[in-house]
Amino acid sequence: MFRSKLFPIFILLLSTLLPACQGGFPLLHPLPTPTPQPPPAETVVRSFLQAWEHGDSPAMYRLLAPSSQAAISEEQFVAAYSSAANTMTLTRLTAALRSVLQQEGSAQAKFSATFETLLAGSFQVTNTLPLRLEEDRWGVLWSRACILPQLEGGNQLYLRPEVPVRGNIYDRSGRGLAVNGTRVVVGVVPGQLEDTGRTLFLLSQVLEEPIASLRDKYADAPTHWFVPLGEISAQESAQHYDTLAALPGVVLKGKAVRFYRDGKLAPHVVGYVGLIGAEEVEHWREKGYPPDAVVGKVGLEAWGQKFLAGRRGGTLTVVSPGGDLVATLSQQLSSQSHSIYTTLDRALQQKAVELLEGQRGAIVALDPHTGQVLVLASSPTYDLNVFIPAIAEDDWHRLIGTPGQPLVNRATQGLYPPASIFKIVTMAAGMETGLYTPSSTFNCQGVWMGLGNGWPMRCYIWPDQHGALDLVTGLVVSCAPVFYEIGLRLHQRDPDLLLSYARRFGLGQPTGLVGLDEEAGLVPDDAWKRKNLGEASTPGDSVNLAIGQGYLLATPLQMVVLISAVGNGGTLYRPQIVQRISGTQNTPEHTFAPETRGTLPVTPEHLVAIREGLRGVVSDRRGTARQAFEGCPLSVAGKTGTAENPGGEPHAWFAGYAPADDPKIAIAVVVENAGGGAKVAAPIFRTLVEAFLGAGET
Repeated sequence: MFRSKLFPIFILLLSTLLPACQGGFPLLHPLPTPTPQPPPAETVVRSFLQAWEHGDSPAMYRLLAPSSQAAISEEQFVAAYSSAANTMTLTRLTAALRSVLQQEGSAQAKFSATFETLLAGSFQVTNTLPLRLEEDRWGVLWSRACILPQLEGGNQLYLRPEVPVRGNIYDRSGRGLAVNGTRVVVGVVPGQLEDTGRTLFLLSQVLEEPIASLRDKYADAPTHWFVPLGEISAQESAQHYDTLAALPGVVLKGKAVRFYRDGKLAPHVVGYVGLIGAEEVEHWREKGYPPDAVVGKVGLEAWGQKFLAGRRGGTLTVVSPGGDLVATLSQQLSSQSHSIYTTLDRALQQKAVELLEGQRGAIVALDPHTGQVLVLASSPTYDLNVFIPAIAEDDWHRLIGTPGQPLVNRATQGLYPPASIFKIVTMAAGMETGLYTPSSTFNCQGVWMGLGNGWPMRCYIWPDQHGALDLVTGLVVSCAPVFYEIGLRLHQRDPDLLLSYARRFGLGQPTGLVGLDEEAGLVPDDAWKRKNLGEASTPGDSVNLAIGQGYLLATPLQMVVLISAVGNGGTLYRPQIVQRISGTQNTPEHTFAPETRGTLPVTPEHLVAIREGLRGVVSDRRGTARQAFEGCPLSVAGKTGTAENPGGEPHAWFAGYAPADDPKIAIAVVVENAGGGAKVAAPIFRTLVEAFLGAGET
């Protein structure tokens, strides 16, 4: 008889279960559930260090032992790490676990931490993280020594920044526009003060601040620290020096501050510096700037901040509660700042400001062969020095509430219909499409009826008329019917044809000027009109566009770039306001070379015809600007413009270059609500050209 080898085991199991059977199945007892074990101490340490690397303080707090959580709130814990990071200008932390020694109920973790900071450089520390098993889990026994071992016992981190002197801003010849002046910081060393009442009384008079306010500034400071209380000018310091120097504990320290030479000269280019605003604190903190730092706000002061400010350095130390040095953790030397040399001609800029005084408008002048900006003036102007050391609230409200909006840079942000200057583009489009030649003839009757009898379009000399004239003469006398006709025929061929030429002449897009904000202007196509006005473009839009009116808008900067390209033979240059950035002992000078953006869509033969017309505007007996240039010894080419302004007087334009055959300068002038370009803008252009070239040059 066969028996399985498992039979004895089966009999044994059955004998065990049978006594428990009472008329049913045997009762099986479940196995005991194992008690879950807490994560090992090493896992907790790794999670803690990883959260620290990611700046996740709340996650770190959850890994503290219950006893540590009872001793410090999460808010206080997060603030401790945030304060340390901000003080040292921490940009990156890398932590590496070295070892964990775990005993019954306690553990010690050794780790290294590398701190990378903006101002003090990088440094590494070796530290210990204690842990304890509490409430069935491992947790960190936290103290401030967990951040840095030197912070044990109430010691504090202290960063002494090293701030290089801010670089200057100059004109093209090295004449100062924004330079460093001197102010004097008045402060006290609290432990050295004698006769505090008298001292505070005298300081209150000098600094024009209440005694209580001055006392509050040094009340909690270590007794041997210098505490700044206020600033005075160098002249005020000299006036009060004998009194202040005789007061024990009072210290005077010189401080470099921004000073704008003739602050009204080029405020829209230079810009200004100011204290960091509350909404900017985090942005600048990430770059290593404390909340009370001074930074560039607008203009080249803002654009060139990284050059002008240099690289800030600092020394990171730990000090005792009594102010004694405990340790120097790291030090990084500051690097020298750079100065900015602009392309501006200071003397010519001053002349432009004077010519615009009392009016609203702008003047921009370029070197037509490089694109360098010689003049960039906007009126009304304002004085940059009101922002030093900080603009008063009343002054700010007065400035932003001034009629004419002096803070607006009309040269790069003012938008105006370019008026008859745009006829250059229309003439080019008419010739390049083959519809016209320079000798094509027209007949001006004073009124043009090309849109139908219900839409009469007048010439500016109506009820007179120009009669028979060719295309070049049409530009010379600025005959509107000539360009109405061209605009209509271009539209009939392709409604977008003239618009495309406008864009190829650089309109409807930023010029690419580096350092200043600018508007793109507007070349109003059918899509724009449908979106903004809810209607399609019509032939009348092209007719208006042909004479630079309607919805077309351009900045003075765009118009001077355009006229420069006509004068230099067809090259569109990117305008340039920064000539070079100075070098240092360790870095080379950086020079900005001219940059081309393209060429005008005009053949040399047709460009000659346009230039002939522009010269006739000034020199021909019928030219619209002939009277303004009567007796001028210089050869000039240019175009007048009178921009329609619904609800007010038209804006006066003149854009041109000189000498006419080999231009050294191109200028665009616009004066708001001033009437005809020939009467207002052209004389300004002439004065500026004569100042630049000299009355004897031709």
